[in-house]
This record gives sequence, C-alpha cells and structure tokens, in this order.
Amino acid sequence: MAHYDVYGLGNALVDTEYHVSDSLLEALGVEKGMMTLIDDSQLIDLEEQLRNQAVLKKQASGGSAANSLIAAANFGSRVFYSCKVADDELGAFYHQDLVESGVATNLDQIREAGTTGRCLVMVTDDAERTMNTFLGITGDLGAHELDEDALRASDMLYIEGYLASSEKAREAAIRAHQIAKETGIKIALTFSDPAMVTYFKDQVTDMVGDGVDLLFCNEQEAMTWTGQASIEDALSALSNTARQWVCTRGKDGASVFDGQTRIDVAGRIVTPVDTNGAGDMFAGAFLFGQANGWDFERSARFGVHASGYLITQYGPRLGLASHAVLLEEFEATQ
Repeated sequence: MAHYDVYGLGNALVDTEYHVSDSLLEALGVEKGMMTLIDDSQLIDLEEQLRNQAVLKKQASGGSAANSLIAAANFGSRVFYSCKVADDELGAFYHQDLVESGVATNLDQIREAGTTGRCLVMVTDDAERTMNTFLGITGDLGAHELDEDALRASDMLYIEGYLASSEKAREAAIRAHQIAKETGIKIALTFSDPAMVTYFKDQVTDMVGDGVDLLFCNEQEAMTWTGQASIEDALSALSNTARQWVCTRGKDGASVFDGQTRIDVAGRIVTPVDTNGAGDMFAGAFLFGQANGWDFERSARFGVHASGYLITQYGPRLGLASHAVLLEEFEATQ
C-alpha cells in the first residue's frame, strides 16, 4: 500500500462557470455568495437561462476537497481522494481529470449508473462566486466509498464541510473521523461554504464530533460558527473546536493558529476576476507546506501566494505547469 500525505473525502462535482450580472442573479432568484442545493428540474431550467443570458467561461472537475487535493498533488504532495461519480460522460471526465492530476482515487473501481453531480458557478463583476449545486450521484456518497486501507496509510484526513447536507455522506465522514482518531491520523475539516454553518450547523457539529486537529474556514464562517459578532472574538473561540486553525481573510490575507501562537499573514495585492476556489487553493497550498515540514507561517504565506494568483483568472483550478511556477516563485523569496 502506498503512503499518502493527505486522504480526502468530499463531493465530486463538474463545475460549469458563467459570468453574470447582479441583476441577472436577482432575476433568477439566486442568493448571491452562497451555495444552494437544487434538484434536477431546477438544474435544467437554470442552465437553460444561463446559456441564453450569461457568458460561459469554463468547465472543470471540482468540489471543495477535490480542488484542494488536486492543488496539493500538483505542487508535489501524495494524495488520495474518495468520492462518487456516475458511469456517464461527466463521470469519465472527472475520473480522468483526477488521474491526470496525480490523485489516487477509489474511482478506479466500477462506477454505478446514474448522473454525475454538477455545480453551476455564477461570477459577478465584483469577482464574487455564487453556486447552485445538483448533487446527482454524489448525494449517495457513503461509507462504501471509503478506502480504509488508504486512509490508514495517510498522515492526514481532510473532510469537506459540504458533506453535512447528506445523511449518508455525513455518516461516511463520521466513520472516517473515527478511523483516523483510532489510528492516530491528524484530522482536518474545512467548512467549505458559509451556507454549511448557516443552514446545516447541527450536521456539521456531528462531523466535528469531539473536535478536530485542524480547521479551515473564512471570516464569515468563523463568526457564524462561533456566534460571535466580531472576527477577533470569533478567532479566539475557534480553539474550542480545533487544536489548530486557519482562517482566510480575503484581501487581508489569513490568520492561523499553530496550537500555541497566532500568526497574521498579509494578503497579496491583485485585481480579482473570480474568487471561486480561492479558499480551496489556499488549503491545497497550505496542506502541501505542512506535508513538507513547513511551519504555519510559511504554509500560510504560500497559501496567500497561490490563491492570490488563482483569483486573477476564471475557474477554481490552475494548470499543472502553473503550480511549478508558483512554487518556484515562492521558494525564491525564502
């Protein structure tokens, strides 16, 4: 059995990204800046309207944890990703994308009949991303998709917060949490989206269990989760949930806590085009740094460097060659 730096568990979604106006979002009745779950009929209707009224920018395999693990793999980490796609065209596209990115996966096994999940990503002029998600077969992600041998052969478990919206997926996350704890594997969790801690807080709480070793969040998620009105009070309260934490802060960079010391890292000055995937890229770069023995400050600075570059273009991911360039640029400053 191969050894992995990170074992991830999350939803497998093919992202289709559109540039839209704020007025179109309002006309479509879509809540800006949030992830909203939709059914198949809503998907068909919304996709038709977007094709007619918006500008298609990009299609790529996605999902919060997938984006982070693909980034970590492209920087050079050894990762395994458990997810669920259907035996359809988009499922084959998704599987091939993981393979080409160097991500080991359970998808090498036979895939079931059904429909692969989709995410319609709408980006406005202020670079804010809004997502409407049809889970499809990933809504049936469960303990069956866990590769327990791969998990036990990993240094860290990375759980996606979006799994809170599905009972079976939540059970799989809780099972993975249990295995990791029994095996002495570090447990990390990302809240993934403000909607998860706003509308599924009880379910996220179930996945957190008696706490995690490392928590990833942004400012809005931190304040909603802790019930604090200020970001400073929220950051102080995060230690009740996690031994270590990372909070991304947009243009202000990030605040991280390594278990003893809080460190604030300045943001990168860029002109944002699309913030979709910024937090995922930050996490992927941070995880790569941790796997290579970097401290929290250096890992966070690399996360800011990589995510700052990502948001200057459309899409939640970078090409393979871009990762090598970013890593070389960053290491040249050390």
